[in-house]
Amino acid sequence: MAKKTLAIITISLVVLIGSFVLGALYLFANQGTIPKGTVVAGLELGGYKTDKAYSLIDQEIARLEQKNLIMVVDGRELTMTWAKAGISFDAASFREAVQQLSRGTLWERLRTRFNFNKVWGLEAALDPKTLGSLFTPDWEKEQFGVPVDAVRMIAPDDMIRYIPGQSVLRIDRERLSRELTSAANDWARRQVLGGNHHNFLPPNTSEPIRLDVPLRSIQPKVTVESLKREGIRRKITQFSTGLSTSGPGRRHNVAAAARSIDGIVLGPGEIFDYAKVIEYAEKTYGLREAPVIFRGKLVPGIGGGICQVSSTLYNAAIRTGLEIVERRNHSLPVSYLPKGQDATFAKDYINFRFKNTSGHHLLIRAEVENDQLVVKLFGDMPENISYTIESRTTKMLPSPEKYVTNSSLPFGSKQIILKGTTGYVVETYRIKKIDGRTTDSVLLSRDTYPPQPSVIAVPVAESGGGAGSNRPGSPDSGQSAPAPMEPVPPSPYVEDGVSGPNFR
Repeated sequence: MAKKTLAIITISLVVLIGSFVLGALYLFANQGTIPKGTVVAGLELGGYKTDKAYSLIDQEIARLEQKNLIMVVDGRELTMTWAKAGISFDAASFREAVQQLSRGTLWERLRTRFNFNKVWGLEAALDPKTLGSLFTPDWEKEQFGVPVDAVRMIAPDDMIRYIPGQSVLRIDRERLSRELTSAANDWARRQVLGGNHHNFLPPNTSEPIRLDVPLRSIQPKVTVESLKREGIRRKITQFSTGLSTSGPGRRHNVAAAARSIDGIVLGPGEIFDYAKVIEYAEKTYGLREAPVIFRGKLVPGIGGGICQVSSTLYNAAIRTGLEIVERRNHSLPVSYLPKGQDATFAKDYINFRFKNTSGHHLLIRAEVENDQLVVKLFGDMPENISYTIESRTTKMLPSPEKYVTNSSLPFGSKQIILKGTTGYVVETYRIKKIDGRTTDSVLLSRDTYPPQPSVIAVPVAESGGGAGSNRPGSPDSGQSAPAPMEPVPPSPYVEDGVSGPNFR
C-alpha cells in the first residue's frame, strides 16, 4: 500500500513539475519581448516590448538619416544628409526575425528565441528619384558644360580641315547608386555598439563619410572620326554663273537661296529637295521683288532669281554624275546658262530634285562673291573620272503672229506691239570620261523652249477697195480679216519666283 501511495505521489510530482516547466517554457516562448542582450544599431533593446523596440529603432533611424555625408564632385565638396541623398535605413532583417518569434509550434518558437542573434545592423536603400533631383541634368550642364561638336571647315583653298569637338564630364549614375548604397551600409554597420562584434567594423560616427562621385566622359555627337567616316574627302566639282546684270532684289534672292543650300550634307541615297530650300529661305531671309516669268514674259514678282541657284546647282550635280530625280527647263531661255542646262522652279508646280548616288556623303557649299554665284560639291569620287556637258539645238520654232485691231491705224499699215521670239528644241548630253577618254554619252534631257508670238495691230477692216486694199484682210487681198486676238489663258504658275505678277 505504501509503495502504491509513493508511486502516485511521484507521478503527481512529475506531472506537476512537467506542467510547471511546460508553463514556464510557454511563457518564455510567448513573452512578447525582445530577447535579452539584443542590440540593434547600437541600441540595447533586450527585454523591450516589440512596439517599443520598433519605436526606438524608428527614432534612431530618423536621427541617423539626418547625419551628414560629403560628396566630392570633381574636387567640389557637397555636404548633405543621407536622406537628401536618397538614402533611407531600416532594420528589415531584425523585424523579420522578431516576427518569427511568434510563428510556428511551441518548440519552433523556443528554438527561435534561444537562437536569436544578439547583434543587428541597419540596411540602407536608395531612392534613385531623390538622388536624381540632387544632380539634375541642368546642374550637370552648369557644373561641367555641354559637349561641343567637331566641325568640318572648308579653307579658302578648298582643303578640308577639322576642328575637334570637346567632351564633358557627367555623373556615372549607375555606379554612384552602387557606391552610395555600399557606403551607407558600411556606415550603418559602424553604428553597432562596442565595435568588437564579429563581422562589424569599429564605431566611428564622429566624422561624416566622404564619397568621391564617379564621373564618366561624354563625347559630342559629332566627332572628327564620325565626320571623316562620311567620306567627304575633297572638292569634286565647282560651277559658277554671273550676276552682273541683276538688280538689288534679284541679288538678294539669289544670295538668300545660296545661303539656304550652303552647308547641306546629303547622305548616300538621300534626295535633295529644292522646294524645302525655298521654304527655308522665305522664312529665314525673306524674298524680295524681282522679275519672274509669267505667261512667257518677265514681269514683276516676288523671289525672282531663285532659279539661278537651282540651275547652278543642277550643273554642279550633272557634272558629278549624280542622278537627277526632277528637273524642267524654263519656258524662256536664261541669259546666264546655255539652253538645255537650266533648272526652273515654280512653287507647288515644278521642283528640282537630285539623288546622291556618289556612295559617300555630299557637302554643298554656295556663296555669292564678286558678281558670281559659286556652287561647290565636296565628297569623293574616282579622280580619273570626269563629266562634260554638251547641248545641241535640234530644231528652231518660228515665232507665230497674233493680230489685234486698232481703228486709229490707216489702211494698209500695221504696228508691231510686241516682238515675238524664236523657240527651240534642245538636247543635252552628259559625256563620261575615264583617264581623259570618252566612255559613255547619255541623253540627259530634250527641252522645248516655246516660241513667243509677235503681237501685231492692224486697222479695222472695211468693205470696198481703195487705199489699203492690199493689206491683209482686205476684200482684194485674198485673205480673210484677222480675228481679234483671243485672250490667252493665264499660266497656272510663276517661274523663277514664288508669286506674281505684281503690277502697281
